[in-house]
Amino acid sequence: MITELNHRERATLRAVAEGHAEISCSCEPDLFIDGLSCCDQSTVHRLARLGLIAPAHPGKCGERVAAVLTEAGSLALGEVFAAAAA
Repeated sequence: MITELNHRERATLRAVAEGHAEISCSCEPDLFIDGLSCCDQSTVHRLARLGLIAPAHPGKCGERVAAVLTEAGSLALGEVFAAAAA
């Protein structure tokens, strides 16, 4: 499955993969990169709805926890890199 990702989505996934991100525990999560609120919340919401990013562990509603790539997120990011190398 190749998920079409735009530049912002790829950059957001890379930040999460590198351990720079926290996510709020909610149905429409907010993302914080290096402690700052991500200004493109529509990108964050799309990545969460696609199941590409998630909280590292459960938390209370609104609590910020580490954000992680899901297996699907790792695959999507890997496919982007593989396509760029080809």
